[in-house]
Formats: sequence, structure tokens, C-alpha cells
Amino acid sequence: MSEVLKAEGLTRVFADFWGRPRVTAVRDLGLSLAAGEVVGLLGPNGAGKSTTVKLLLGLLKPTSGRIEVLGRPPRDVAAKHKLGYLPEESYLYPFLTGTETLVFLARLFGLDRARRAARAAELLELVGLAGAGDRRVGEYSKGMARRLGLAQALINDPDLLLLDEPTSGLDPLGRRDVKALIGQLAGRGKTILLSSHLLAEVEDVCSRVVILAEGRAVAGGRLDDLLAEPNRLRLELPALAPAGLDRVLAAVRTVVGDGLVTVETPSRGLERYFLEVVGRAAEDRP
Repeated sequence: MSEVLKAEGLTRVFADFWGRPRVTAVRDLGLSLAAGEVVGLLGPNGAGKSTTVKLLLGLLKPTSGRIEVLGRPPRDVAAKHKLGYLPEESYLYPFLTGTETLVFLARLFGLDRARRAARAAELLELVGLAGAGDRRVGEYSKGMARRLGLAQALINDPDLLLLDEPTSGLDPLGRRDVKALIGQLAGRGKTILLSSHLLAEVEDVCSRVVILAEGRAVAGGRLDDLLAEPNRLRLELPALAPAGLDRVLAAVRTVVGDGLVTVETPSRGLERYFLEVVGRAAEDRP
């Protein structure tokens, strides 16, 4: 697959007032995304995630290293026309409505008058704000503003999306919808770099991750490979009566000998349980 984004030897040093180097936020970072990939960018606070995203966007110039976005330098206008960005905080005009916000942004990207309105309506439907397009953004909840921020990142139908904490401010239902949307966009061939501190969220939608620490990539690869425990095996069975379970364990121990065998009830996770309960409540609504 062709590379949509590529960074080699990427380094960014912040200097003080006199030009003396003080902080190396990103050091010798290599990063690549192939078309259609959803890649998670992980790391603790101060690891260099936000600086990396700003370098890829062309908002910061690297001290050294090379970046290509869609085969062009990140500051190239042609590259920006096929790039979508959702910042960690959604900066929106509070006096505009949701529809007016998207129409305004569509105009900046050169869409004709008829296409602007159609694109705005399409995106509001996509992010679950079809009924709130005529409300002023200043009246939106944080979750609604986040959805509108995601819509504005898609206004130009980008090939590459950089998403910084895309589910910030959303409840579990909203997070589920955004994760489903990310999967839908990947299915359409979009390439997505997702920066998040919610590890479960990244695990749900990303096929590959890069982990930063102290500005360096310290680990990375496909999640299936990174998370696998090849020296252990889990066997899931339906619930058994005590006598049946004893027979199964006895048979297993004849194979593993003195190896550790544990029995536990699988857990579905709180978020999955919450979504199931809320879904049932909606179905039972009179």
C-alpha cells in the first residue's frame, strides 16, 4: 500500500529567549501511515504527542528531519486540501449555528453554493447533529461541540485525518458512535492518525499503535502482535456444573502437568455493560 504520511528522523527542539536549546520535545522519530490505516499515537503527558501532530500539520517546523504528507511537504497548500484535523479542543464560533459553521468552512475550501449546503447537511447527519443544525454553537453541550468539530474535520472529504482526543467530552454512547464512525471512514479508504490517552478507545479502533516516551518512539506495531501472550492459551466454555468442571480440569492437568491452570468468569467490561443496559431501556420505552 502507498504511504500517505511519512516522517524520518523527526526532531523538534524548543529554545529559550536567547536561542539556547532547552527542551527536546520530539527526537529522531520515524512514523509512516499506509492508505486506509488507523494508527494510534500513545504516550503519557509530555511524551511529545501534541508536538508531533503539530509538526505533521506544518504548524511547527522541525529542527531536523523530513516529513511528507500525501507526497508533499506539510505546509504545501495542496496537501492541506486533502487533510482533516480535529484539535484536542474544538474552537468554534459560538454565534453561528451548526449549519452556518459548516457552510462557512465549506466556502473556505472552495465548495460552490449548492454543494456547501448539501455537504453541511450530510455531515450533521453523519455525526448525529441533524436535529441541531439550526441551534447556535454557543448553546451546544461539550459533546455536541465535539461532534461538530469532527464534522468540520471532514468538510473537505480528506484523505488523511489527524484526530486529537476525538471522544473528549462524550458519554459512552457518543464514544461508541464516534468509534463506529472512525471504522466507517477507514472502510471508505481514509487514513487516520488518532492521538488519545484512552487506551481502550485506541484498542477498539486502531490496528497499529506507536508509543511515545520522552519524545521518542519506544514501541510500536500491530496490536494483535503486541498484546498476544504466545506462551498462554485461553479456553472459553459455557458455564458447567461443579462435577463437569472438575472433569474438565482433571483432563487439562493431565496435559499441562504442574503448569498453572486458572478458572475465572469472563468480564464484559463496564462500558459494554452500560451500553447494553441503556439499549434495553430504549427498547422498553413505552
